[in-house]
Amino acid sequence: MRISLEISHSPSHIARRNNNSIVIRCDFFYSGHLAPQRALLEVHKMRTVQPKSADAFIEEAFVRRELADNFCYYNPKYDSIKGAYQWAQETLRLHERDRRSPAYGDSDMEDANTKDDLWNATQRQLTRTGKIHGFLRMYWAKKILEWHKDGPAAALKLALRLNDKYSLDGTDPNGFVGVMWSICGVHDQGWAERPVFGKIRCMTYKGCAGKFSIPEFVSRYSS
Repeated sequence: MRISLEISHSPSHIARRNNNSIVIRCDFFYSGHLAPQRALLEVHKMRTVQPKSADAFIEEAFVRRELADNFCYYNPKYDSIKGAYQWAQETLRLHERDRRSPAYGDSDMEDANTKDDLWNATQRQLTRTGKIHGFLRMYWAKKILEWHKDGPAAALKLALRLNDKYSLDGTDPNGFVGVMWSICGVHDQGWAERPVFGKIRCMTYKGCAGKFSIPEFVSRYSS
């Protein structure tokens, strides 16, 4: 099976942001072309070969997926800031008028017209392929929060709209919760307070550069 082969040859499932095979499974699960149970059983067989990679896959494909289903099923405000933890609602409200620099509107970001080459490439990956690597989807959504000229509510609305419009697994609970985690701190904790983000976890370009080759990724999705 392709998925177990990828795990067995992978020194680190988490680190391979430039490998297209890593982002295949979500839309396969969503469309019913691949049963999550079958994928998990196959990956479990590889734990003796690559335990860290297999465990990371199981965490994302089973644990996080179930948490997303649970959140959307039991929280009627799963797509709203009002559905976030109280601390997150308060910190976003306190920082909603913080100055954004740079500041962009919906069209600039949908057209991948920002000064951040990594973010632009990630947006192009989404619009061209219908997929974003899970790590980069977090960066993508958090930058929308950081840059949106109209504040966090507008940022959340845009991120959800773009995900639903372009992603092959759009409207799936994983998509909603992925965006809510990034922008509203769902299933996360509060961090050191900073402008714009407040206590929401921040992700930076420099942090991404320490984890994978940005130039390699950007070159694949250049304008």
